[in-house]
Amino acid sequence: MTRLFLFVGLSVLAASAVWSQPAAKPLAFDVVSIKPFDPNGGRTALSLPGGEGLNATYSTVRALIGFAYDIRDPQLMGGPAWRGSDRYDVIARTAADERAAPLNRAPSSEEIQASDNRTREKTRSILAERFGLVVHRETREQVVYLLTVAKGGSKLKEIATADRHETTRGRGRNKGCAATTEMLAGLLSGATGRPVVDKTGITGNYDWVLEWSPDAGVRDADSAPAGSGPTVFTALQEQLGLRLESGKAPIEMLVVDHLDRPSPN
Repeated sequence: MTRLFLFVGLSVLAASAVWSQPAAKPLAFDVVSIKPFDPNGGRTALSLPGGEGLNATYSTVRALIGFAYDIRDPQLMGGPAWRGSDRYDVIARTAADERAAPLNRAPSSEEIQASDNRTREKTRSILAERFGLVVHRETREQVVYLLTVAKGGSKLKEIATADRHETTRGRGRNKGCAATTEMLAGLLSGATGRPVVDKTGITGNYDWVLEWSPDAGVRDADSAPAGSGPTVFTALQEQLGLRLESGKAPIEMLVVDHLDRPSPN
């Protein structure tokens, strides 16, 4: 009886010690610059340079939220309309003494992912501190596209080693440099207006360029292309050897509860 009492008592004390510990401070960049971009032109680009930095050019707040929370465009709900129209240049850097120790070899995919995750957390800090972003998550059954390998096989060009991932998107053109199929699925979500779930089973980093006719419109994956050029569905199959198929899946949605235009530098 005494032994059991002491065990329970120690357990309660240990739990109390854990509960009383302050929450870990979120990771944050040391230097952040946010500037409005000329609304008359430009191409959205987001890259992660060495040293766990962030470069976002001609970027919407919607795109920044998508990167920070690792979600696709159709998964984001709520918030003011300007989150998808106002454009910004964002440059953020981490002090040298806060970076991960440099490697004398090419980083593994796990190390790259860990670095990307830290950069995402730091970007969430930018959104909270400079944009006043407040969000919550909900899970809903949604109509989606499933990204699969086409009958003829993938045409993606694999990159053996990479120290950064980069994607760019424009009207009728997406490009990936040492990027993953998960990142491609995110771009396709924006192009189709529907969540895209990566079901390719493909791992690794790839270079690709995907071009389609934006005037062809967004049709169902099984529909014939319209207009003067291929739809994104046709281009995806012909150029990258991948396919989009309609389906349903429970999708985690991110709901914006509050968002302000950014505070000045």
